Amino acid sequence: MKIWKEFKEFAFKGNVISLAVGVVIGNAFGKITTSLVNDIIMPIFGWMTAGMEFKSLKWVLSPAVLDESGNVVTAEAAITYGNFIQNVVDFLIIAFCIFMAVRLMNKAAAAATSAAEKLHLKKAEEASAEEEKPAPPPAPTETELLAEIRDLLKGKEESSGE
Repeated sequence: MKIWKEFKEFAFKGNVISLAVGVVIGNAFGKITTSLVNDIIMPIFGWMTAGMEFKSLKWVLSPAVLDESGNVVTAEAAITYGNFIQNVVDFLIIAFCIFMAVRLMNKAAAAATSAAEKLHLKKAEEASAEEEKPAPPPAPTETELLAEIRDLLKGKEESSGE
């Protein structure tokens, strides 16, 4: 039972599930890329090379041996370099797509980091600007206000009495 509990903890962690989703999507992407190479790119190369089909390119080391009725007694031994070329093209397309995806994610991460740094700097500038502001003068006390009113009234009386 302890093993089952440990397995559940391992299998249902977010990273393992994300990895599984990535493998499934990668497998589907591989099929799409293989189809792109087999059905679109390689026929174009074949057309450009006067109808040569890359998959059939091979170097025969020893030809097949047939009996009198045409049945294969010994299979042909051949190096199928055309299939290798097609797989290399497949790999290059997948590698380029992954490169572009990683490049795009790095640019997005850099932009997000830059935006976060700008926001942090702006907040720091605002905080330092608030710290640098001189403190407002203290509000007058009640006694000071009453003395000011008294002086104003005294000044009015003197000006009207003259």
